[in-house]
Amino acid sequence: GAFQKKGHSARILSPEEAERLAKDRVLVSEFKQLKLEKEAQKNWDLFYKRNSTNFFKDRHWTTREFQELKACREFAEQKLTILEAGCGVGNCLFPLLEEDLNIFAYACDFSPRAVEYVKQNALYTTERCKVFQCDLTKDDLLENIPADSVDVVTLIFVLSAIHPDKMHLVLKNIYKVLKPGKCVLFRDYGLYDHAMLRFKSGSKLGENFYVRQDGTRSYFFTEEFLSQLFKAEGYEQVVNEYVQRETVNRKEDLRVPRVFLQSKFQKP
Repeated sequence: GAFQKKGHSARILSPEEAERLAKDRVLVSEFKQLKLEKEAQKNWDLFYKRNSTNFFKDRHWTTREFQELKACREFAEQKLTILEAGCGVGNCLFPLLEEDLNIFAYACDFSPRAVEYVKQNALYTTERCKVFQCDLTKDDLLENIPADSVDVVTLIFVLSAIHPDKMHLVLKNIYKVLKPGKCVLFRDYGLYDHAMLRFKSGSKLGENFYVRQDGTRSYFFTEEFLSQLFKAEGYEQVVNEYVQRETVNRKEDLRVPRVFLQSKFQKP
């Protein structure tokens, strides 16, 4: 079983969790941090090499969670152009294309290997989709997508993998291809999510920023930080809230607190 609640208050830690986080002050050395930044693409490529297309489940929840994909149409059969920024191997992309025949999707990923997996998918067709490799912090999206041409951008579990100092570059890049009045739909890890509490000491890169054993990194967002990040690049906030879920494993009597940030920001 699971319960879910949405709201603006962050999850409250248990005294044990608070103590454990307070103790974990030692940061990964600057030398290692620079190496991780330099090898970020390689580490994600190796991640997809190890896991191929099996790691993430297909995300059939996307249209349920983001009714906006339906709501942003002016009439029922309107063709939408979307950009999935950081598409991975297409776990979000292909369920969307299957469920909604009036979508044309641009999709890009940091990892060349992930892009190849998308192209090899039986559902991939150039009539409905254009996929390309892209480092969103430095490769100009305008090389592949016309300016002001996209109805919806999805940014789902992507920004957390990018160094906090470079996140604004992603939002600046996306802004150029989004139509005025249209939105970025965001979902990512929230502060004190179970994954954040599981990092062993020696994994901390900075405030709310950690490295996994495979060299991939993860940031855990607060509502305030995300809001400032988007507003500084000219977006208007529509929705920005924590989604807290507790997944219960009755067999093992385990309660796992999941915290995500689910948001919608609009280009004026």
